[in-house]
Amino acid sequence: MTEKPSDDLAFARAVIGSEVRALQGLAQRLGGEFGNAVNLLLACSGRVVVTGMGKAGLIGQKISATLASTGTPSYSLHPVDAIHGDLGRIVEGDVVLALSNSGETEVVQVLKAVKRMGAKVIAVTGNPKSTLGRQADVVLDIGAIEEACPLGLAPSASTTAMLALGDALALAVANRRNFDKERFALYHPGGELGRKLMKVEEVMRGLDQCAVVLASLTVSEALEQVNRVPGRAGAACVTDESGRMIGIFTDGDLRRRVPRDTAFLAAPISEVMTRDPKSIPLGSLALEAARILKKHKIDELPVVDSHGKLCGMLDVQDLLEVGLMPLDAEK
Repeated sequence: MTEKPSDDLAFARAVIGSEVRALQGLAQRLGGEFGNAVNLLLACSGRVVVTGMGKAGLIGQKISATLASTGTPSYSLHPVDAIHGDLGRIVEGDVVLALSNSGETEVVQVLKAVKRMGAKVIAVTGNPKSTLGRQADVVLDIGAIEEACPLGLAPSASTTAMLALGDALALAVANRRNFDKERFALYHPGGELGRKLMKVEEVMRGLDQCAVVLASLTVSEALEQVNRVPGRAGAACVTDESGRMIGIFTDGDLRRRVPRDTAFLAAPISEVMTRDPKSIPLGSLALEAARILKKHKIDELPVVDSHGKLCGMLDVQDLLEVGLMPLDAEK
């Protein structure tokens, strides 16, 4: 007979409650061995090789991915593949992170060879007295966990604990390494994360694609410089002799003036330019450039170095091309 939806809901809550209790128990159980594991990973001169059988192996793949994305080089290795030739991937200086709740799976067949190769072993297990626990250099004990499965057999609460412990380990190492946004961006160039952490120099047009003019030129002469720039140049960047940005004259400025009077075309551009225009320092996030463009309702934003020298130019189209539309800048 099919159970009622209310029974399903109660069962689901019981499963989640069981896994929450497993995590709470794990948090209380952690001790000095966790710090030893962090130190071992920090001292690793090679790669962190994560291995486990069955569901533990799948959890290990996620832990390996978290390590790699937070600055600790890592890959996942199936223990059966390892004992059939892939042990050659492990070298001296590596650290093997081995996951097994019982500590008696095929993972233990890998350990003797791993130790001979000069690699260290961190065990994540619910049985520190197991073969895995006895052969490891550091043991992280998740405790005797009652599975959420009604039969008490299917890995559920135990794999949740392994995953949480792996996250804690990877992030503790990243924290000790002072892993910052710049390095995070380096490892996440694609998708939304990559766009949010993109620097202005990755998006801007360089000086060879900018119209850079001196203040002594006439507006007409400056416009000739603009027309010679390959691609689009929506503004003339006015600099002093040292290259420091002192003003800007945009395509919008030109369109607004021409209908009223064209005599200004013969005047020095210094008389009609916008002095001390909005700019953004080299090394800033492109997302910040998008915010500035939106806030001040402008289309062009010069990029300058710490001395105010022009390095490049950003406009709305540059940001649109990489998916950083000004409309999204306040999100």
